[in-house]
Amino acid sequence: MAKQSIFGRISQLVRANVNALIDQAEDPEKMLDQLVRDYTNSIADAESAIAQTIGNLRMQEQDYREDIQAAEDWGRKALAASQRADQLRSENPGEAERFDNLAKVALGKQLAAENEARSAQPSIQSQNETVEKLKTGLDQMKQKLEQLKTKRSQLIARQKTAQAQLQVADAVKSIDIMDPTSEIGRFEEKIRREEAKVLGQQELASSSLDAQFESLEDVGEQLEIEARLQALKSGNQQAIAEGDNAQ
Repeated sequence: MAKQSIFGRISQLVRANVNALIDQAEDPEKMLDQLVRDYTNSIADAESAIAQTIGNLRMQEQDYREDIQAAEDWGRKALAASQRADQLRSENPGEAERFDNLAKVALGKQLAAENEARSAQPSIQSQNETVEKLKTGLDQMKQKLEQLKTKRSQLIARQKTAQAQLQVADAVKSIDIMDPTSEIGRFEEKIRREEAKVLGQQELASSSLDAQFESLEDVGEQLEIEARLQALKSGNQQAIAEGDNAQ
């Protein structure tokens, strides 16, 4: 019963604290740290309760030993009184009877002490079994605490890994939403437009140069025509002059 009440109360407390922590958890690391502290405090409470139970048991055992010792002492006193009564019976019957009565009183005390010891035995045996179970339960709680500490470290490591992965996922999502390659594409398109403009300017400049050369060629042709015209005129004048001379 003591074992059930101690660990039952602690178990209910731990479960209540765990449920409250989970319901209110914002930071898993803080929650796990608090859970370790609560479980550590629960172990301390269990140790205190078990220590009290052991203390009560040791007092019962001490009372039992005292009852056994008292029974032995009263037995020796009863024997001594009875022997003294036997010694005095022939000489002084009244005194012998008094010692017999003392022997009876001692025997009554012996019987009472033996009954006390006998009635305490089942309780002491039961309490010893309970204490052993409590010690085993306490050892299991301490093992659970070590497991909890190990699990806490593992869970915190997993949480940090998950957070890092979440950050990476968020970054990837941001890249998907705001794809930098699209910005590069826009920049490339701008460069292509500038390159096209340069090509257009070059082509325009080339066309203008051709036109200039064509105009030069036109001028050349006009000059040639003028020269030939002059040559024609010069030739005609010479022919007219030769005709006049012949007349």
